[in-house]
Amino acid sequence: MGLFEKLFQSKKENDNMANVNLAVIYYSSTGTNYQMAKWAEEGAKAAGAEVKVLKVPELAPKEAIEANEAWANHLEETKDVPEVTLDDLEWADGFVFSVPTRYGNPASQFRQFIDTTGGLWSSGKLVNKVVSAMSSAANPHGGQEATILSIYTSMFHWGAIVAAPGYSDPVQFKAGGNPYGVSTTAGENGIQDDIEDAVKHQAKRTVDVAEWVKAGQGNQ
Repeated sequence: MGLFEKLFQSKKENDNMANVNLAVIYYSSTGTNYQMAKWAEEGAKAAGAEVKVLKVPELAPKEAIEANEAWANHLEETKDVPEVTLDDLEWADGFVFSVPTRYGNPASQFRQFIDTTGGLWSSGKLVNKVVSAMSSAANPHGGQEATILSIYTSMFHWGAIVAAPGYSDPVQFKAGGNPYGVSTTAGENGIQDDIEDAVKHQAKRTVDVAEWVKAGQGNQ
């Protein structure tokens, strides 16, 4: 096959690639992971995906939220963001999760939602979904990597395909070099690391892998 034939064949293959539905699912108390989710949305849309940004339900007591002004303000600011449902999981070909760490584990709000997915899991409707995850903590060694890996453990039970960013682009090093997923340190002044480009790259990579998987399934 000559050069032009290869080019036209490649274009034909790309034209036949299936559109990807991506759900960016996050939990955020004061806004860090919401911002990361919005950057992921931008990256995924730039890669051609149909994207939903969805939050997991807040479970914390009203008293706890009102005692933290930043938490209360963020809850009000994002009141119109739709909450994720099991139907959204079935709709999506892939997911980007963004969740803060709590003592080295994902926030309980996120875990509670994952624990409701047994019906989809038992019917095989989560198999071959493509996923990646991101996290944040208040200090550089606050459990971000452990949190992401904990999320991936659940994904292995789903039969999902983890599309971690690894070192697939130099932007990973600018963002701190976490191969499992973008992570950041965030405090009173917000996100402290230069992660925007890495988040967008991770989202694009998740879309790309989901596209390959979806196209491959269609050719079976």
